Amino acid sequence: MPRKGMRTIFFKPPPSDRAATPATSGDPFADASMAERIASAEPLIEKWAADSSSGTSRYASTAFLFREGRHEAELYLSRVKDLHSAMLLCIGEVSNSGVIVRAHELLQTAVRRLSLEFHQILSSHLPYPDHGESVSSRSSRTSTLSSFSDFEYESEEELSKKQSAAEPVMQEEERVPDAAVSDLKAIVDCMIACGYGKECMDIYKIVRRSVVDEELDHLGFERPIHPWKMQKMDWKVLEVKVKSWLSAVKPAFQRLFYGERILSDQVFTGASASVRESVFSHVARDAAVALFGFAEGAAKAIKRSPDRIFCLLDLYEAIANLWPGIKATFSYDATSAVRSHAINSLIKLGEAVRVTLSKFEAVIQKDSSKKSAVPSGGIDPLTVNVMNYLALLADYGGVLKDILVNWPVDGSPKHPGFPDSHFAGCNSFASIAARDSDASAKFAWFAWLVLVLLSKLDAKAERYKDVALSYLFLANNLRYVVDKVARSSLRHLLGEQWMAKHESKVKLYATNYERMGWSKVFASLADPSVEISSGHAKESLRKFDAALEEVQTKQAGWAVPDQKLRDVIASSPAEKLKPAYRRLYDGCPRGDPAVKFTPDDLDNYLASMLRATGGGSATLSTAASRSSSRWPSPVWQGKGGF
Repeated sequence: MPRKGMRTIFFKPPPSDRAATPATSGDPFADASMAERIASAEPLIEKWAADSSSGTSRYASTAFLFREGRHEAELYLSRVKDLHSAMLLCIGEVSNSGVIVRAHELLQTAVRRLSLEFHQILSSHLPYPDHGESVSSRSSRTSTLSSFSDFEYESEEELSKKQSAAEPVMQEEERVPDAAVSDLKAIVDCMIACGYGKECMDIYKIVRRSVVDEELDHLGFERPIHPWKMQKMDWKVLEVKVKSWLSAVKPAFQRLFYGERILSDQVFTGASASVRESVFSHVARDAAVALFGFAEGAAKAIKRSPDRIFCLLDLYEAIANLWPGIKATFSYDATSAVRSHAINSLIKLGEAVRVTLSKFEAVIQKDSSKKSAVPSGGIDPLTVNVMNYLALLADYGGVLKDILVNWPVDGSPKHPGFPDSHFAGCNSFASIAARDSDASAKFAWFAWLVLVLLSKLDAKAERYKDVALSYLFLANNLRYVVDKVARSSLRHLLGEQWMAKHESKVKLYATNYERMGWSKVFASLADPSVEISSGHAKESLRKFDAALEEVQTKQAGWAVPDQKLRDVIASSPAEKLKPAYRRLYDGCPRGDPAVKFTPDDLDNYLASMLRATGGGSATLSTAASRSSSRWPSPVWQGKGGF
């Protein structure tokens, strides 16, 4: 049965009686030649005559000429073209009008048959043709945009790195057998030669457009809903539709549209470039524009909240990765709308991402330093949320490089309440990146956001009444920041210079914690350069015990969630105290009540006391864990803040 969407083909009528009336000077040899051509073509054409009312063959309802054997199909095409050529040569020379009429009847019968065969081959859910030179190789310098607004080209080196990912690869099972393509091309050439090129093109457009629509349905793509309806959608509904689009867009462009371009180019090789352009444009343009229409609508509909940014980035990344193939496949002037919609989608998605990033920064900046600091000095929730978010964003580094490339980075970094020491010598985001890291200016935004976070942590640290606890808080939080950078793509964006600088800051904070938190304990021990008496040793041990007890009581609830940092903080005081304590211990009589610990016991006691300083608001293993979903749950804990 004819495929859904097939229309009845109206063929050219035979000449009018006036046109068919022969000239009085007809050539009897022309009559004989025309009759001979008819006699040669008639048996084969009649054998495969198609009943136009039923769309089937009178020869066999299930038989198709191009399935029965190459020889007969080639002979059929040869007879039809020979008949048509003879008709053209004999117009005005044949004296018998009945011969011309019969030739026209046979030609129309043959064209009906060829149309049926053409329709059947096209609508049989063919995979796509094998090809020597791909569409994109004809534009080998076409590549992903560095700036999508001005159509820049990439270097050959950059192109070669992306070519394997960007170039659609037709799998073996997706290729149309060469015989099928040859058959289609042979039918097209024959129908065009006989003056039925338009009918042939119409069949192709209807059938293959129907195939494209059906394939998009199978891929799960729904025709775009009006943008205002998308804006009113519940997020869960819109999220499902976006995910369906993401799963459909890559095979649509790398297999479906790409395959249709190759197929139409090969089938209509013998036709003009304008014919190939018209055919492919009609088949694929509207469907491709519809795909980008959805992306444009989603860019407007998705709320500009930080947890939704990953949806926007996935949409942007999908189109950006497909851009080389889009430019190559839709290179015709008639399909320029597809390229324009692709660019517009990227522009709108990029704008949406930048607005969302600005909101994310604003939330951090608005976080009040007057909020209660973490009592234990552990990891602040602001640190966890910001760094987890930035680590997720860093996975989109390549996409963000394109999005942020034209984002102004020359604004003043000064903000009320931020310590001036953070901004010494800096008057722009770019200078902050240059000072703090070896990251490129395109990733200055990441360096800037980490700096904003650290400035907020400095302000929070000032809320502690105990200076030692404030340094412990800074050491804990910076340790978390550095470890998050080291274990994520942020390391590549911020660079080793940034890592080294902030590792040294963690050590500095830990040293300051020790200096301020253990000063009384260190001061209680006698000067090792001065000789001490037994009484002086006992007095020093009593002061030491009292100072140690005070530190233990004060720091009982303090937290050092990171095990490595905890080990460093535990080992350093013990290593410094043990030699001085041994000197006092050796200066006291054995069994003296002032001696509570042997030097080895003290070492174990200190290690146990300090290593027990753990827990807190978050641990590195739990806080650093990533969501199993590609798009994480919202990190916001209320309107306008974490």
